[in-house]
Amino acid sequence: MEPTSHGQTPAAAGVERALDRALSHLISHQADSGAWPGDYGGPMFLLPLYMGTCYATGVPIAADVRADMVRYLRHVQNADGGWGLHVESHSYLFTSTIIYSALRLFDVPAEDPMLVKALAWIRAQGGPLAAASWGKFFLTLLNLHDYAGLNPVPPELWILPEALPIHPSRLWCHTRMVYLPMSYLYGHRVQMPVNARVLQIRAELYMEPYDRIDWASARERVAATDNYTPVAQMMRLANRALLAYEKRPVRLLRAQALERVLELVDAEDRNTQYICLGPVSKLYHLWVWQHARPNGSQLAHHVKQLPEYLWRAKDGTKMQGYHSSQLWDTAFAAQAILESGRASANAQVLERAHAFIAANQVSEDLPRRAHAYRDATKGGFCFSSKDNGWTVSDCTAEGLRTALALAPHVKTPIASERLLDAVDLLLRSQNPDDGFASYEPYRGPAWLEKLNPSNCFGDIMIDYSYVECTAACMVALNQFKAEYPGLRDTQIDEATRRGLKFLRSRQREDGSFEGSWGVCFTYGTWFGIEGLRAGGLSAGHSAIQRACAFLQGKQLDDGGWGETAESNLKRRYVHAECSQAVMTSWAMLALIAGGQGESRAVAHGAQFLLSSQQRDGSWPEEHIAGMFNKTCAIHYDNYLKVFPLWALGKWAARNEKERV
Repeated sequence: MEPTSHGQTPAAAGVERALDRALSHLISHQADSGAWPGDYGGPMFLLPLYMGTCYATGVPIAADVRADMVRYLRHVQNADGGWGLHVESHSYLFTSTIIYSALRLFDVPAEDPMLVKALAWIRAQGGPLAAASWGKFFLTLLNLHDYAGLNPVPPELWILPEALPIHPSRLWCHTRMVYLPMSYLYGHRVQMPVNARVLQIRAELYMEPYDRIDWASARERVAATDNYTPVAQMMRLANRALLAYEKRPVRLLRAQALERVLELVDAEDRNTQYICLGPVSKLYHLWVWQHARPNGSQLAHHVKQLPEYLWRAKDGTKMQGYHSSQLWDTAFAAQAILESGRASANAQVLERAHAFIAANQVSEDLPRRAHAYRDATKGGFCFSSKDNGWTVSDCTAEGLRTALALAPHVKTPIASERLLDAVDLLLRSQNPDDGFASYEPYRGPAWLEKLNPSNCFGDIMIDYSYVECTAACMVALNQFKAEYPGLRDTQIDEATRRGLKFLRSRQREDGSFEGSWGVCFTYGTWFGIEGLRAGGLSAGHSAIQRACAFLQGKQLDDGGWGETAESNLKRRYVHAECSQAVMTSWAMLALIAGGQGESRAVAHGAQFLLSSQQRDGSWPEEHIAGMFNKTCAIHYDNYLKVFPLWALGKWAARNEKERV
């Protein structure tokens, strides 16, 4: 569709009514804690991991929850019979095989039309032997695949000299914390015992007798559906060397390595209150403790926390991609309320939000953190809550930014000393390439990406610099400097100068910025413009003008913007079939930040938001808006509640100033 340059300024009264309705809808979802909980589902490989793990470890799931999980998987099955890596993707053999297996373990009969269709698709793609490596590994734990068909995940890597660039501590935290328990399970060759159901599933999945399969020949086999990141030659050579070692592992080294890995698993559990960094590592820790100490306290603690990862939505019960997104969502919700111009009328709402944010700032560094390969975390904010224990740069930035903005509106603002702790953490998060990483500055060389073993994810080996993280940190640091001049001025100025250099290097020829944690060029360009402004560029600067022109060129005839997760996968802008409220809001916020607040494009975007708002103040459900590792989209339930309110509020405020 062609962009439009025409738009009518909505009547002020209509805007005020829309803001009131949107605000009422948002506030109605605030929890007693002051946070905004929400659905953070979308990845399709998580729920079957949950289901299979509970089956294998004997963790009970209530009958109604089991039925609702099956209902969800039935709801999100693709028309071809498979299931995607996420709810909007093409079918993946990885996810389809483990979902099929989990459903069979949950007593869904093989004759069910859902499974008949799924099995036909799975077999047509080559069966489990062609699944991505994560699928093969989990099937192996369920005794539906053989360890001989896996490339090695030896625990001995963890006792290599720590100075080596290939030591696992050099990896991005999500990667190392998934492969940590995997290495323990591989080292012990852990598998669920064979039973009648396992034998049935084997016979269904494989097109030849299980005991005659040539497992070794299928180690490198990956279906085209799953092979986003083909195994590089460097990884193939490494696998050959590791396979040679596995023929005769040194027993003393293996025992020492397994002991060290178990020690690190235990440290992660204690450091995160048994929540763990993410859902995959959480589930694999259950397998570890089921094997290591089946009657121990560690397993009991894990089982108690396990339901924290579930979310019951109207389409069924799913596993979330994190413990929650509450801190992130709450910071954005509070900023949206402030932008609505209705802070004084919602003082208690903001007090509760501030209390949640204040309570979830990390107050101390972890004990013996270096021994567990952890960076300092004091002063930071996590994505979910402080119990998670893993601070994130842009979460810390948004927590700091929100705390500063809320200070005039609350009885007891966060003390300057604590805010300074957040600033110091951000200043340490900057990478040598001048951008800001997500969890930690990168620890290893970029060539480690050539050892990516996942097949289906991209950019997972080190903690890269991101446009979004860099811009968020620059904005927050400059806001702190404005409120507390003289405390860290020199350091903030230097970090901002470097951040601007990074952002300028990441801007594409067409003016856009590629996003990594949202969909995609709309999200990235919003942050890019905000960062350029925080770096001192004027609205008239050519970099900002080009970014604004890019967004204006993507506006649709109805005034909105719409982009899909295919943009992240293909790394080019892919239009949605119709405008999306979240993308429209991001584009409006970006254009306002770029000095285009009075433009017809922004007014037309506002008209789209007004015309598509529903009577209860919400907006219709639309495409998924979050993303990670290039290929996997994830749902932010609160984005539809937050961003249209934020964009309309900011636009209305600017126009009110113009009228005055």
